[in-house]
Amino acid sequence: MKVSVPTITLSCLTGLMAACTSSPKQTQPNIIVILADDLGYGDISVQGAKNIHTPNIDRLANEGVRFTNGYATSATSTPSRYALMTGMYPWKNKDAKILPGDAPLLINPNQLTLPKMMQEEGYTTAAIGKWHLGMGVGNVNWNETIHPNANDIGFDYSYLIAATVDRVPTVYVENGNVVGLEKDDPLYVDYEKNFEGEPTALSHPEMLKLRWAHGHNQSIHNGIPRIGYQKGGKSALWVDEDMADHFTDLVKQYISDNKDRPFFLYFGLHQPHVPRTPNSRFAGTSGLGSRGDVILEADWSVGEVVNHLDKLGILENTLIIFTSDNGPVLNDGYQDQAAELAAASGHKPTGLLRGGKYSLFEGGTRVPFLVYWKGTIKPKVSDALVCQLDLMASIASLLRHPLNMALDSRNLLPAFLGKSDQGREELILEANGKMAYRSGDWILIPPYSGPEANLTGNELGNLPEGGLFNIRKDLGQQQNLLSTDRAKYDQMMSSFLEITKEYYNPETEEIELK
Repeated sequence: MKVSVPTITLSCLTGLMAACTSSPKQTQPNIIVILADDLGYGDISVQGAKNIHTPNIDRLANEGVRFTNGYATSATSTPSRYALMTGMYPWKNKDAKILPGDAPLLINPNQLTLPKMMQEEGYTTAAIGKWHLGMGVGNVNWNETIHPNANDIGFDYSYLIAATVDRVPTVYVENGNVVGLEKDDPLYVDYEKNFEGEPTALSHPEMLKLRWAHGHNQSIHNGIPRIGYQKGGKSALWVDEDMADHFTDLVKQYISDNKDRPFFLYFGLHQPHVPRTPNSRFAGTSGLGSRGDVILEADWSVGEVVNHLDKLGILENTLIIFTSDNGPVLNDGYQDQAAELAAASGHKPTGLLRGGKYSLFEGGTRVPFLVYWKGTIKPKVSDALVCQLDLMASIASLLRHPLNMALDSRNLLPAFLGKSDQGREELILEANGKMAYRSGDWILIPPYSGPEANLTGNELGNLPEGGLFNIRKDLGQQQNLLSTDRAKYDQMMSSFLEITKEYYNPETEEIELK
């Protein structure tokens, strides 16, 4: 796993020194981004969760900067990950939507990315965990090295699941190669039709240890029905219950191997996305069923990483960002009683926010957002408006790296370091091809037709007449001020249309490149 990259030491990071300290010298900090999967704003105890205790995540919050207005760009996984990696709004890329497991790589290998920038600054780089940004160019042959892959957009090392835990293929991919695959048992994947003789959840329900609720009734692996069909590759198939241990061990090993050089690590947690399959150590420990259990498991993973950094003596030279790709969802395709148990206990995954995953309401994109750097960042709760989109420009500022191209990312380094309360003035948010607009304390939702909720039960934010909300006064977005403050609505709509004029068609209510 150790990457052969020469050690490079840069001179004093003047930009950082001006922002956070007057010390004359400081070496390059390691940077770790930990991205949870479907973790809600109210799913961690430091942000009000009463029935779930997350001490390791809470430590990052209590000893770093905890943002109350921290956002993913999107209410679904692939688009928000695209924004984090590229510093660009995902709605500017027509293909940035939830991808199947055999989708081609979404990011052009010639595109500037966060890991490429880190490489240019002498960092060794790694991506471990959930990916969901595609691999290859289409019609993937899983039995050969897949190109392009994560290594082609800036990662020296990658060990990933291609999409989500509920999608095929259910294998790990290391540097473009399926791990543990045997030549005499090749792996095949198809998202259109099943392979002859292969069981599905519909044809063989007796094989299931986890029942499907909607949409997850195709190939069965490890007693769990998935989205999509696969055949073969038996030696390479993962064990869901061991995934957290497996990824955490890999992350710790990577840190150990690279402790003497600056590294950038992207750790994509797979929790609490469905199917929720905690290791036996965590099963039944939360009182909230498997969803609560895997949140405790994710918290354990975070603690393992932080403690390992401390053990190696490099915690004080490591900047850690913890956040989530989008808001929470409970009933997302399996009969695991997440919704019933949360309701019975009073647990509110979005806290006081409305909506959740897939939603234009705040619960879809406002997520946990914590920045920790022991000895450099002082504890603070910040109301600054920040977005994962902004990590690229802010880290570039930290490393004094020139960005010679137009990005949607904004340099908010002083806010991320807790030295300023000034964040973004405005932000475009996206969910399933529809957009909302935040400006100051105001949220605009343009008029959208469509259902109020999807199969998960989450509100989508489709408001036929549009919506206007003052979220400082009405965090739960219960009071639509459209009719009482039409002037503000019109002003917001004008600004929104100006920003999105090349991409949003108000007549069709769709994002479309013009």
